[in-house]
Amino acid sequence: MTIRYLTGITTTGTPHLGNYVGAIRPTVQASRRAGTENFYFLADYHALIKCDEPARIQRSTLEIAACWLAAGLDHEKVYFYRQSDIPEIPELTWLLTCVTGKGVLNRAHAYKAQVDKNTAAGVDTDTDVSAGLFMYPVLMGADILLFKAHKVPVGRDQVQHIEMARDMAQSYNHLYGEHLVLPEAQIDESVALLPGLDGRKMSKSYDNVIALFGPREQIRKQIASIVTDSKAPGEPKDVEGSALFQIYQAFASADETQKLRQAYADGIAWGDAKQMLFERIDQEIAPMRERYEHLVSHPAELEAILQAGAAKARQRATPFMAELRHAVGLRNLAVQAGPAKKDKAKSALPSFKQYREADGKFYFKLVDAQGRPLLQSAGFDSPKEAGAMVAQLKREPQSWANLTGVRAEALDTEINAALQELTSSGN
Repeated sequence: MTIRYLTGITTTGTPHLGNYVGAIRPTVQASRRAGTENFYFLADYHALIKCDEPARIQRSTLEIAACWLAAGLDHEKVYFYRQSDIPEIPELTWLLTCVTGKGVLNRAHAYKAQVDKNTAAGVDTDTDVSAGLFMYPVLMGADILLFKAHKVPVGRDQVQHIEMARDMAQSYNHLYGEHLVLPEAQIDESVALLPGLDGRKMSKSYDNVIALFGPREQIRKQIASIVTDSKAPGEPKDVEGSALFQIYQAFASADETQKLRQAYADGIAWGDAKQMLFERIDQEIAPMRERYEHLVSHPAELEAILQAGAAKARQRATPFMAELRHAVGLRNLAVQAGPAKKDKAKSALPSFKQYREADGKFYFKLVDAQGRPLLQSAGFDSPKEAGAMVAQLKREPQSWANLTGVRAEALDTEINAALQELTSSGN
């Protein structure tokens, strides 16, 4: 069986070293795996949620695409496209919107974070909350489900969005038949998260980044500004908590890393350590620079690659979207003329969904056939504990009202009816 992987990068900034180590390099390596199909896209629709500067979005799209290709992505062996070149994505977004409960979106991390920020500031909870921000998980769901992705590599903070995409797919399939593939999050614990110049996570918002394809002297100066302690040459230095050491480790082999570890113990001067880091980064990045600069200075060539990638992706997306349109009733009237017939969709039943949140705890919820939440659990330390409570609710539907750690999100009558229906179905 061919496994389909899908990854996107939002086009809101110039790629830095953290983007390269955390996203670009691992996806290029992954694209060469046997037995896989790989989809890589530039998430410029998502960028509109965060950025209202058209020139910045256009420039970022150019630079990120050039970075991916310069890093070795073979656009002829993968599906490489710009999100906005696939009209089926916003169309599927609407179909998913119509089967997604508002309560599901109320729990999205980005939306909740803005609401919490507004509450703390004493302003209206919807201040600076656009419909785009609120609907972000649905657009992400469409990105994934349109191409029937099996695996979506994400950080732990994005796992919730994959769970939401699964919920949307299940709701659609309940109503219209088995069309959508349920994706799974893939968390790669080995992917490095680089610290920035000040020791915090490398991020443009912190102004602590090292440029990826900036001028060599600019990169040298940025590395020279990495915050270190005040230990003098000759004094042993700690690798724990050293941003310089962590960045070096993300580029070096095990032997090279061990040599720097020993140099720390021997009291290497900070200036010498920073020079070692510069040379090691330059060793990996320099061979890519020419390809990157060529693509950035020849945008028509890059545009042609993206247009070819979009045409290739739409060979998948267009017929599948036609299938999904037909399933929901958006059909040619002449072809469907005659007495109406009820579609043989999968029986719609309430269901329990178990998932893990970014806090590491395990949760479950009871949803109706449309995906609307009826019950929501508190967090459990293990999936076994969550599963035990689900099993109890299936055995004793009326017990939910007396259980601690389970809250109602609908009327009692709806919850009781759903539990009885689920229990009587034998599921």
